[in-house]
Amino acid sequence: QEQLVESGGASVQAGGSLRLSCTGSAYSTCMAWFRRVSGREREGVAIIDHDGSTSYSVSAKDRFKISRDNTKNILYLQMNNLKPEDTALYYCAAKTGDGCYLAPRFFRIWGQGTEVTVSS
Repeated sequence: QEQLVESGGASVQAGGSLRLSCTGSAYSTCMAWFRRVSGREREGVAIIDHDGSTSYSVSAKDRFKISRDNTKNILYLQMNNLKPEDTALYYCAAKTGDGCYLAPRFFRIWGQGTEVTVSS
């Protein structure tokens, strides 16, 4: 079964930046980033469709940017002006077929996550 691999997580100070990457073995029409804070449900962060259209959560909008390199099958999440509340385990997810919605139940292919810690 195809699996994705995230990288780029680290510990940073508030106001800092990180770029997360996600590699996979095959092209997917719809890809997204989710995150989970300990003890809470997984929440959507950003999503990108095959045509490059994007959508963001309220907390990510204006600070994060999702992008993809289709020639290399790499998904990115550029995170700027990080806040302590961004501390979480970040996952990438992928799906094929119709529909591209920022909700975990629509995705079947997941990575193991990369840890982001933001200190004040």
